[in-house]
Amino acid sequence: MKVESLHIYPVKGLRAVDLEHSLVEPRGLSFDRRWMLVDEQGKFISQREHPKLATLNAEIVENGVYISGPTGNISIAAPANDAPRLPATLWKQPVEGYLADQRAQDWFSNFLGVTCSLVYQGGLPRQVSTQYAAEGVHASYADGFPILLANAASLDDLNRRMPKPLPMNRFRPNIVISGSAPWAEDSWKKLRIGSLVVDIVKPCLRCVVTTTDQQTGEKDNNEPLNTLKNFRLLRQPGLIGVVFGQNAIPVASGVVARGDAVEVLETQAAPAFVA
Repeated sequence: MKVESLHIYPVKGLRAVDLEHSLVEPRGLSFDRRWMLVDEQGKFISQREHPKLATLNAEIVENGVYISGPTGNISIAAPANDAPRLPATLWKQPVEGYLADQRAQDWFSNFLGVTCSLVYQGGLPRQVSTQYAAEGVHASYADGFPILLANAASLDDLNRRMPKPLPMNRFRPNIVISGSAPWAEDSWKKLRIGSLVVDIVKPCLRCVVTTTDQQTGEKDNNEPLNTLKNFRLLRQPGLIGVVFGQNAIPVASGVVARGDAVEVLETQAAPAFVA
């Protein structure tokens, strides 16, 4: 097995940035989901409510990000550690972020047509659910975990069942692994990826974001969710939904690159799917 591709999403909800290599820190790939948009109530904003975010690019630049899209572009500097902090909610978890400057707030508000704010995580902590990780394990502004892994062979199998095939970017993974059997990731428990070791801690339950074209921001009926329901549906306490991919936590920092060898160090029993 090997690493087929690497991806980060510097601003949560925006288009992927494809990488040749990356440092992986305790809370995930460097620069991944370190920025986030929030609404007037402090609730995080994503493609679930605003699929047009998929049409925006976020490029890492010195001391910040460069955003470009169909309506223009803007350079945004990372706020300093003494910048104002904005309380926010990511799912049901209280988080904080350093508030970006007013230009950034205005730019994104104009683009989305709703009042919103852009925040930067910086070094602010965010504990991973202690149901799946020890105290002191932290994540970025990702939905819940530092890394999302996907298996290229599983996408191939899914696409054979689909009305029309979909690209991997619908699932917004960080690390895509090739050379394994379809759905082998269900039984992975610990992997060595290049110099990195990760623990697989939770299947990834998929949502409506997977139905959004990651180039145009347009909805594609209810696929791939409809097809996944036919054979990838879990109904367990705390795990109800369709599964594609696995959430992972780095055991220690390391570097990963396209083409790196991937080795399964430990396995576990695969979950029982309803259909």
